[in-house]
Amino acid sequence: MPAIELTNPAALPADWRDLLALTKPRVMSLVVFSGLCGLLAAPELPPLVLGFTAILCIALGAGACGALNQWYEVEIDAKMRRTANRPLPAGRMNRQSALHFGVGLAFFSVILMGLATNWLAAVLLAVSILFYVLVYTVWLKPRTAQNIVIGGAAGAFPPLIGWVAATGHVSALPLLLFAIIFLWTPPHFWALSLFVRSDYAAAGIPMLPVVAGVPSTRRQIFLYSLPMAAAAVAPWPLGLAGAVYGVSAAVLSFVFVVLAARVLANRATEPAEMAPEKKLFAYSVFYLFALFAVLVADRWLRP
Repeated sequence: MPAIELTNPAALPADWRDLLALTKPRVMSLVVFSGLCGLLAAPELPPLVLGFTAILCIALGAGACGALNQWYEVEIDAKMRRTANRPLPAGRMNRQSALHFGVGLAFFSVILMGLATNWLAAVLLAVSILFYVLVYTVWLKPRTAQNIVIGGAAGAFPPLIGWVAATGHVSALPLLLFAIIFLWTPPHFWALSLFVRSDYAAAGIPMLPVVAGVPSTRRQIFLYSLPMAAAAVAPWPLGLAGAVYGVSAAVLSFVFVVLAARVLANRATEPAEMAPEKKLFAYSVFYLFALFAVLVADRWLRP
């Protein structure tokens, strides 16, 4: 019997690994961690099952954002080397499946959050999903170099959602956590965009290095690192966190600013020569994980 040639792989049911890839698991890990830290830093904790459900909803909401982002940007992803092998541009899944998967995750996560915890947390989760998909992905990203600045608000919601899921209300500390991530997002993504800017240029995405140039982007990275560092340390003098957090935040933020200063001082224009940018990008991920972990540790160590 002759072999059957596969001419339309997208017509086949999606592999579970492709569905997982749609959720952007690496991005989701940071979202889930910051949401968990927001919940654990709250003055009161929900029962274990409800707390787990709240974090699951945050993860599902983040997965919905990833799937809907890839559904909308399939043509852009196909033009960039680092995204060309994603399930949709690689032809392993059709767009309709990705759309249904993303919308289903979004609705389920919001409804479950409302039923399991409170409806304020559910509303915040819904707002974060809509902001990421409609404001950032559809409106800002293809139109302005400030896409990451404004769009960074979408990634700043998880600790606020975690806190509200635990307490039912908003207060100063989760708002500061929101501000930290909001200010952290531009230097984090701009550091990445500096050494992959050719991808963004090929796809027609107006990231700052493409529109304003490399020197301007380096200045913006350094300038944003300063208010970010101030916001990171602020919970200590405001009495919202203890010395364990305050000293740790000061040290972590000092290293971040030093690395940002090295990026500012770098004059290289080729990706292979952008070691300071790559170091800052790698450290920025560690920075946020460490900062939020110390916040939770400080919360549990304080009497």
